[in-house]
Amino acid sequence: MTASAPPAPFREGAGRLCLDFIRTLRHRGAPGEVEELDDPAALDAWIRQFGPYDMPSDGTASGAGRDGGRADTADLLAARALREAIHRLVTAALDGGPAACDPASRDLVNAAAARPVPVPALDPAGRLRHHAAEPAAAMLAVLARDALDLVTSAALDRVRACAGERCGALFLDTSRPGTRRWCSMNTCGNRAKKDALHARGHAPA
Repeated sequence: MTASAPPAPFREGAGRLCLDFIRTLRHRGAPGEVEELDDPAALDAWIRQFGPYDMPSDGTASGAGRDGGRADTADLLAARALREAIHRLVTAALDGGPAACDPASRDLVNAAAARPVPVPALDPAGRLRHHAAEPAAAMLAVLARDALDLVTSAALDRVRACAGERCGALFLDTSRPGTRRWCSMNTCGNRAKKDALHARGHAPA
């Protein structure tokens, strides 16, 4: 059974926005799988953390009414469906190139990418604000376009699956030698080091 998790803060640092989005299903496929986008408020929180919309500390959206917030159930279902389609697209591309993706997932990502994205505008105070008639859908368009760019670029060769037990999160390896193994040294990397030290401490002399 998929557990729930607090809506924020979400994990960052995958190297691409679409890969950070994929990680909202934590421990994918494992018995302890955690759905981080468990309600519309969680989707709002993710968009506030990763999106371009300005969100004041009181939680009200700035600029045009809903910008940066107020996702509904339909938005949540669309976000989850797109997340899984992006995951299938990226994993298929890693195995056999972007053409290897199943048609349904490819069509879903393409359809999301075709939607309008947030529009930047300079306000009277000289601050850059982003607006969209449908903020959540516009953010999904950004994610879909990022995924399409990733799987058709040279960066795909640097996408790795975390070697952490029960993790498997995808990340972009930006290290110079291209040998990074962990999605984060502060979590999976440190856990692996502790497990290795523990195993050596219990090894026979």
